[in-house]
This record gives sequence, C-alpha cells and structure tokens, in this order.
Amino acid sequence: MVKAGIPAYQSQRRYWNNERKETLAAWIFLAPEVIGVLLLSVFPILFSLFLSFCDWNLVGGLSAIKWVGLDNYRALLDDDKIFMALKNNITYTACVVPVGIVLALLLSVVIHSKVYGKEYFKVAFFIPYISSIVAIGAVWSALFHPSQGPINRFLIGLGIANPPKWMADTHYSLTAIIVIAIWAALGYQIVIFIAGLSGIPEELYEAADIDGANQAQQFTRITLPLLGPTLSFLIITTLMASFKVFDLIAFLTDGGPNESSTVLVYRIYDEGFHNFRMGYASAISWLLFLIVGAITLITWKIQRTKVEE
Repeated sequence: MVKAGIPAYQSQRRYWNNERKETLAAWIFLAPEVIGVLLLSVFPILFSLFLSFCDWNLVGGLSAIKWVGLDNYRALLDDDKIFMALKNNITYTACVVPVGIVLALLLSVVIHSKVYGKEYFKVAFFIPYISSIVAIGAVWSALFHPSQGPINRFLIGLGIANPPKWMADTHYSLTAIIVIAIWAALGYQIVIFIAGLSGIPEELYEAADIDGANQAQQFTRITLPLLGPTLSFLIITTLMASFKVFDLIAFLTDGGPNESSTVLVYRIYDEGFHNFRMGYASAISWLLFLIVGAITLITWKIQRTKVEE
C-alpha cells in the first residue's frame, strides 16, 4: 500500500534498497545448491523413514508400497543375520578404531621428530588411502591367497602346516578385513596427527628437557594433552566410518563365508538390491543411524567433559 503523498515508483525504490537486492542475489545464487540438497539429501532421508514403516518390493514400482507400521522393526528382532552383522560391526569397530589410532599416533610421533626424509614417509603412508578400493582389495586378495599367497607361504616356512584360509575361512574372514582396513586408513590418520603435532610449540619440549623430563613423560604430559582435539576428531570420524564399512566386504567376501563378515551396511545393500525389500532395508538403515548417532554423541560428551576438566 502506497503512503499518501509518496509516488508509487519512489515507494518501490525505497523497498528495493541495496541490502534487499544483495539478499535476493544471494538467494538466486544459492537456489541451485539448496534445491540440490533438498532433492538429493533431505527428500531421500524422509522417504527412507517413511519406507521403514512400509513393505515395498522395489520391482513393483511405487504402487506396490504398503503401510505395515512397525512390522519391519519387529522383524529386526527375529533376524539372526542382523544380530550377526551387528556383532561383526562391533568387533570390527573395537579392533579398527583403537589399533589404527594407536599405530598412527606412534608412527606420526616418530616420523615428525626423528625420521630422515619424513616427507617420503608421509606420502608412502598416504598412498593407500587415496588408492582405489578395488586395487587395494585385489592386492590383499592375492596376499591372503590360501595356497599361493605370500602370507601363507611365509607361515608355512615358519612350520605352520595348515595356515588359515583367511577370507575363505569363517573364523578369519573378518580378521583379514580388519587388517586391510587398518592398513588402508593409516596414512590419513598419520597426516592428521602430524598436522596436530606441528601446532605444538617446540619451546614446551625444550622446557621439559631442561626440567629433566624423559621422552615418555614429554609424550604423556605434553603431546597427548595438546593432541586432544585432534584425537577427538579422529576417534569420532573413525567410529562413524567403521560402522559404515561396505566396499571392502562387498569386493572381497560378499559378507561370507556363511555371513561371517557381513555388517549392517552390507545387510542394507543385500536386502534392498538383492532381495528387493526396500522397506526392510530402510528399517536397517535407521537402526544403523541410531547406533552411530548414539556412539558419536557419547564420544563427544566424553571428550567435552575431559576438555572442561
């Protein structure tokens, strides 16, 4: 509505001032990204939540969606494969996270302080992280070959008559996956730790030397406390990644043999794209979301409490 005595064009000119024009221009530039996020992220998440309460055979199209309420979640409680996958996920996480972080921390401290040609070692350790998972799987599949692989040939040379069949053995398939995962992620963790170590002032170590502190005391009293934020970041990201492991298992074992290396993400893939039970697969994905969210929240709370202390 135009005020009395003020022409319409002047009123419009006052409304479209520079600030509003800049805001409109900003939204125009942001619109493609916002639309992309809504269509490719928000909508699939909400649709997945809806499907978790439905029975949907993917081949039947959208018309085959049937509301079943909590039936999919009740079915999770009676599915032995889900419990096996959850057990394997916990075992995998309990091994990969602490072992990988401890190894990366020790190696990063050594590389950062004492190794000649440290830039070479940074690159050498980081290469597996940026390599194709197919290439990594192919190399380790050859190394773990039951009869001709170098690992078993070495064990036979040590006098072990019947070495493990590794990925073809129900008792060792998950162990082989864990070893590969630790090795593949080591370079990334080392680079992050070295970045954190670079931010610690050398004067602190010099003062500790003057006070007579040995290497172990400097590590526990200076290095570890000042690496707290870096350590917290790696623990949370590694925890999340460990519960979402899929590519290595899909390429090397297909969850077998006899479900011995199956995990929750592989169960989602198998139920959704092999058995075409998209509703049940969505229910598993939301179970995984709750588990990862709870673990992340607990870890964050613990780290925050330590920082406040």
